[in-house]
Amino acid sequence: MEYIHPQSPEQAQQLQHVLAEQVIKTDAFEPIKYIAGVDVAYDEVKNKVVGAVVVLDAITFEVLESQTAIEPISFPYVPGLFSFREVPPLLSAIKKLTIKPDLIVCDGQGVAHPKRCGMASHLGVLLNIPTIGCGKTKLLGEYAPPAEQKGSHSDLIDNQQCIGKVLRTQNGIKPVFVSIGHKVSLATAVEWIDKLTPKYRLPETTRQADQLVNRCLKNI
Repeated sequence: MEYIHPQSPEQAQQLQHVLAEQVIKTDAFEPIKYIAGVDVAYDEVKNKVVGAVVVLDAITFEVLESQTAIEPISFPYVPGLFSFREVPPLLSAIKKLTIKPDLIVCDGQGVAHPKRCGMASHLGVLLNIPTIGCGKTKLLGEYAPPAEQKGSHSDLIDNQQCIGKVLRTQNGIKPVFVSIGHKVSLATAVEWIDKLTPKYRLPETTRQADQLVNRCLKNI
């Protein structure tokens, strides 16, 4: 699906609605061999945004390939519409890859979004690749704290609907917020994030992408 640059927040909201309706919330993928992490960073002074993608071996978590893209910020800062700032440089970075990822973990939300279409869902639908949203913080919803043990999780609820899971990735550490991006069920999304956090709070995919994007930002 082609990326459409919205000309206004109103047009972006319309596009977001169209994308949300195309999100597949069940497992629809082949065995996962390559798993990618993506992240973005901004230099507001220079009006630049950096998109980074890192591809890992899905078993060993060894970094196999990484790519970045630096572009002008193409959409204004509008709450709820961040994906229209973030997706363009991520698409540019992903297009440079020689290894096509089977699954992409995004540092942000999927359907755990007011319009049920955060960056993870936006990116997944456009690329037709399975995606998971794994946010450091809650965007919306209510939840009961999960138990303190790694792997414990509780429902993230908005308007009496489960929009994600609050997952404890390390014993006694602040949880992360996991949601469906595209072509992945919520149960499978939780399994992958738990698997991708053997030592740290954040998934290895996010850690590697975050390190790369910050290195790139320093060189703008």
